[in-house]
Formats: sequence, structure tokens, C-alpha cells
Amino acid sequence: MSDDADRVTRTDAEAAVRTLLRWAGDDPAREGLVDTPLRVARAWREWFSGYSLDPDAYLARTFEEVEGYDEMVVLRDIPFESHCEHHLAPIIGKAHVGYLPGGKVVGISKLARVVEAYSRRLQVQEKLTAQIADCIERVLQPRGVGVVIEASHECMTTRGVHTRGVSMVTSTMRGLFRDDARTRAEFLAFVEVGGHRR
Repeated sequence: MSDDADRVTRTDAEAAVRTLLRWAGDDPAREGLVDTPLRVARAWREWFSGYSLDPDAYLARTFEEVEGYDEMVVLRDIPFESHCEHHLAPIIGKAHVGYLPGGKVVGISKLARVVEAYSRRLQVQEKLTAQIADCIERVLQPRGVGVVIEASHECMTTRGVHTRGVSMVTSTMRGLFRDDARTRAEFLAFVEVGGHRR
């Protein structure tokens, strides 16, 4: 976390929640709300725990004894929860991550942890997609990386245009995933975004 965040205490955070409750028109001292500021502070600590995580560290331990395996590795349907940096509303979705090893592979749970570390920060989906790809490319130095994210945004469904049932899809392709149409097509066939997978 930043130095500024370290200077803000939980007491400060709870006071801010009480202010918002009053601004919304309710009484933070009434029975149903008296513990809400504490609960919100705890929830924020969990929701935004990604600021205290180092995604690169998750990929630091790799395996090189893989019998020369150099084909695509894909982890699909990684569930995540994030929050829109514009309205603080939830973003709920799935990430699909693939890479072509450049001599080393990583435990698959580490790919899910990279998604989690970046999603537990205030985000826009486009940036989240790029951050995951950047991290994998930087640390593993694979021959190619592909990341596809599909998510619903509560800032669009519960406010503003109130449009339900829509999802946003973003993708980032690096290396051979970008330069080789066959590699890109193989990855996209593996992930089959939109629930049409058999």
C-alpha cells in the first residue's frame, strides 16, 4: 500500500462510512447500522487486498523439467471479483489466460493468483487485462501470452443505463499470440468466450 494509505487508520475509514450513511439520508447510530462502518472497513480491506500483493512474486518459482513441453498452457474460467475505479461498483467475471512456454512453466494456481492480485484493486477491465498479460510476459518471458476477460459491470446494471444481462469482453495478445494467426485461433478456440463451449 502507499504511504498515504498507511496514514489512514481504520477509525478514519469508519468515520468516512458514517459520513456517507448520513449523506444517503440514514442515521449511522441506529441499531441496524451501528456496526456497518466496521463491516465496510473490513470488507474494503479484503476487496482491495491486491495493493499489498506482488503478482510478480507468484510467478517467480518455475519448473524447467517438463520433458521439453513447449505447447500452449491455458487456464480458463478463472473467477474474479473487482471494483470499478469510477463508481466503486463490483465487476464480476472470468479470466482466461494462456502462454507458450519459453523454457519454463509455472504452477497453474499461480496464474489464478496473478488474476486475483490485480483484480483486488480499483480497476477498469481494459487495464486489468493488460496488467495480467504484462506480468506473465515480464516474469516468465514466454514466446506468447493471451488474456481474455469477460465480465459484467454493476456500474452499468445498477445505475446509469440500468442495462442487465450484458457482458464486456477484452483481450490482450502478445508475442506469437499476436503475430501468428493459428496460435491466436487455437487459444481462442480453447477459451470459447460467451458460454458456447461444449
